[in-house]
Amino acid sequence: MHFRSRNPLKARSLFLSDDDYSLAIKAMGKSGTLVKRRQILPGKTYLTITINKIGMKDPQSYIDPVITITTLTQQGTLVEPQQDTPVSTKHREVAYVPFDVDVELSTPLEEIPQGSAIFFEFKHFKPKKHSISVKCFSLMEMDEIKPGKTFLEIYKKPTDFRRKNLSLLSVKPLYLHVTLILHKI
Repeated sequence: MHFRSRNPLKARSLFLSDDDYSLAIKAMGKSGTLVKRRQILPGKTYLTITINKIGMKDPQSYIDPVITITTLTQQGTLVEPQQDTPVSTKHREVAYVPFDVDVELSTPLEEIPQGSAIFFEFKHFKPKKHSISVKCFSLMEMDEIKPGKTFLEIYKKPTDFRRKNLSLLSVKPLYLHVTLILHKI
């Protein structure tokens, strides 16, 4: 299981026994760690991201898949706490793992520093290694935020929070499907 320090660029791994796996999923959140906005400031714009589905070559093979959402500045500083989607339990389509979950960013868009990005890490449990592993990731830079459906490219692990060496996961056209909703309060 990957635990993130305050600086996600310094991640460490923890391997779990079978007995501890249920505790790890509970900690990561079978029900997720999504948070609702606590404070709404008038005159500010807030973002809700609906994570619809992620395209994968072998969607049936992933055990307890989740997506971790991390908003980082260009220097790698967290803008707000990471959030995990609930484990996807929906019927998997031929080439997709469906999530259909809303993620609310608590920080108004006007207060997110220029050059920041939102990262989406696709994680799943590996029974042979007794660990939760990142399979791939997508990212969305702040200038890409426009209301409506969008498709984000999927990149190979490890997650490159600095955005220097991005390599596509596959030559096939696989994407993370998200819908962006802007709320002007």
